Amino acid sequence: MYKNLITAFLVLCAFPKVNAQTSFNPGLRGGLSLSTISETKSSYKTDFYVGAFGEINITKKYALQPEITYSRQGSDNVGYYFDNAEPKKVKFRDLQLGYLSFTLLNKFTFGPGIQIQFGPAVDVLVNDNLDKVEMYNDLSLISGVAYRLPSGLTFEARLKKGLLDVFDSSYYNDVNDYYLFGSYNTNVNIQLGISYAFSGKK
Repeated sequence: MYKNLITAFLVLCAFPKVNAQTSFNPGLRGGLSLSTISETKSSYKTDFYVGAFGEINITKKYALQPEITYSRQGSDNVGYYFDNAEPKKVKFRDLQLGYLSFTLLNKFTFGPGIQIQFGPAVDVLVNDNLDKVEMYNDLSLISGVAYRLPSGLTFEARLKKGLLDVFDSSYYNDVNDYYLFGSYNTNVNIQLGISYAFSGKK
């Protein structure tokens, strides 16, 4: 599945000219990542994301944008019962999940540089600090707004919402500590950053 997705991504990047009106602009993006995991007693994790994209301008107001992004996500101060002791002692731990995200973004431009962005993403887990992993991949939906300057520099704000349960609801590690999780734990990621599209040829 992921080989097919990567192949489709490369094909889109390899054919910048679909018709006479189409242009192709490669670019880079990065910024601040604020993330949490739903149904956990935790706080937002502050980290970063960085990636590359290919902007395929179909019309003046619509562009299709394949992206590859590395995003550090997770939750800070996740509560868990320590060693199943009595009386129960609650401790806290920062959980980190690093995803390589393959996104197919739709961008609509209104007025002087204002953009509405949305699209799906497939996230592949590439690193973590979990005691055990229940779900190595995720499916996400992305929505956001942006403002693009004439120079190609864009200021972006996005919300990426995972759809899959990333933890088992009865999560234990090897020493029988267990976390205070609900039954449906999904990734929630806010991205605040900038991107820059290099000028392409029409």
